[in-house]
Amino acid sequence: MTLKHGISFFGLALLLLLLFVVNIFFGSIHLPAGQVLDALVGNGGDSVTSFVVVQSRLPQAITAVLCGAGLAVSGLMLQTVFHNPLADPSILGVNSGASLGVAFVMLVLGGTFATANATLGGFFLIVAAAFGGAILIILLLLVFANYVKGNVSLLIVGIMISYLTSSVISLLNYSATEQGVHSYIIWGLGNFGGISLKTMPLFATAMLVCIALSIALIKPLNAWLLGSAYARNLGISIRGTRVMLLIVTGLIAAISTAFCGPISFIGLAVPHIVKLISNSANHRVLVPMTLLAGAILGLLCNWMCSLPSDGTTIPINVVTPFFGVPVILYILLPKRKAGERKI
Repeated sequence: MTLKHGISFFGLALLLLLLFVVNIFFGSIHLPAGQVLDALVGNGGDSVTSFVVVQSRLPQAITAVLCGAGLAVSGLMLQTVFHNPLADPSILGVNSGASLGVAFVMLVLGGTFATANATLGGFFLIVAAAFGGAILIILLLLVFANYVKGNVSLLIVGIMISYLTSSVISLLNYSATEQGVHSYIIWGLGNFGGISLKTMPLFATAMLVCIALSIALIKPLNAWLLGSAYARNLGISIRGTRVMLLIVTGLIAAISTAFCGPISFIGLAVPHIVKLISNSANHRVLVPMTLLAGAILGLLCNWMCSLPSDGTTIPINVVTPFFGVPVILYILLPKRKAGERKI
């Protein structure tokens, strides 16, 4: 990592810290800075302030950091492997599988699953259904990966799976109640506020393990830039690496969708923004900077969702297109100025 990249990395780290503080001290409910600080250090005070800061804003900020970082690095890996600048964590159909699981629970079961011994409902049922649907798609992709040789063909398989699951979801919506459809639409808009401090260890551990695995894949990703034949000559197992990439990116999409809903554009936009900032194709530079930039965008979107300042928040997917759409338009521009670097 050069001095320029070190400065960029340091700048992103400072911005991440600043936005984390902003997310804690500013939100949809105005609270004096002194009261927020007292709540953080446990000096007692107003119980309402303590609940808002410790039970709501803090887990939201942590969720935004982990989810943003995970989705961003997942998008980077998929864009590298498939050599497709528009690849993101939703392209393989894992998000659609998670959405299908949630749609079945909300639209068919009415949000409650009962057995002879117990009844499961609410947040935990949604997470279980989303994760189960996503894992099912991951296993299906791994089966196809044994028979499909080219990455483009595997990409097409993922897109076809997305179409099929979307069709089933549309059918479930057509026959569901108005309340069920409304609940499913709200879930589909994404939200970083569904994870409490009690469920945070499970989410954080799962996401951090996936992020660590993505860091371990830096060397194969660098070799993959020059093509699969070059990577094979370096002793890298093409099939093994592809399977591992499918597992890691699929798990990141599964975990984020299960806990936060299908978050759009972060995995697509952040890798391109980082490539522009760093002017590098080396994943030893791109991966850590993408993790930081993804966390920054997650925090920024989470804070923007609280801007109404009337005690309410807006969904994440209402905000993310403002960052993702300009990036897509930039990629699709047919003409560039002389000497301008392509993404």
